[in-house]
Amino acid sequence: MLTTPELPLSVSIISFNEAANIGRTLDSIKTIASEIIVVDSHSTDDTRKIALKYGANVYAEDWKGHIRQKNSALEKCTQPWILSLDSDEVVSEALCAAIVAAVRTPGRSGYRINRRTFYLGKLLRYAWQPDWKLRLVRKDADPLWAGYDPHDRLEMAGRSGRLKGDLIHYSYTDLRDHMQRLVTYAEITANSYHKNGKRFQWHNLLINPPAAFLKKYVMKRAFLDGSQGFFVSMSSFVYVFLKYCFLWEIEKGRGSRC
Repeated sequence: MLTTPELPLSVSIISFNEAANIGRTLDSIKTIASEIIVVDSHSTDDTRKIALKYGANVYAEDWKGHIRQKNSALEKCTQPWILSLDSDEVVSEALCAAIVAAVRTPGRSGYRINRRTFYLGKLLRYAWQPDWKLRLVRKDADPLWAGYDPHDRLEMAGRSGRLKGDLIHYSYTDLRDHMQRLVTYAEITANSYHKNGKRFQWHNLLINPPAAFLKKYVMKRAFLDGSQGFFVSMSSFVYVFLKYCFLWEIEKGRGSRC
């Protein structure tokens, strides 16, 4: 149960079949959250049961896309400060302390947090790094999720700072899980591009995938993360290649427009 209700902090989470992860996430913030808001997309596992165990206010809602679903959770928060998390992220002890200090002695309207990914048994040091995300915001700064599904971003009015400590992202259970979700995300992105008027161009398909690989593997020095760094870099190549293939397919009337 929650132990420090005096901290004016809401934690906002969306979920779907996250029973394997959400308990770890909620355990990491149980001592700092006055309110936990979970918007669940009709999970068929124990996700909602676990969330209720931690004292969360759980709302069952149809899936509306990443951005609209996260905004729905954001709107339900009642505390002056909001921490937005994914249900597979864990707040480290150092970050927890930094959040408490920021909320109690605020100097900015929001704070960015560096997310580090735990991938195939290893906490990455270079691949997907740095990954600063705006996650801690004042409610009166009018926070809003925007961007392209599934690559949402939190926006707000006012100045932001950075917090010490890491947000640990337990991303994929294995390579199969990674590749399956990669295909899904690529298709969602292509549909978002099409919906927002972005059109297929051959040079995007030919140039952007190898550029994505080189950026990760060489410029970001993912090669120093060993095999995991190579897999991450290749996944960037495949993801970018697929999203433009799906965009081409949609424009030809052969793909989804969900």
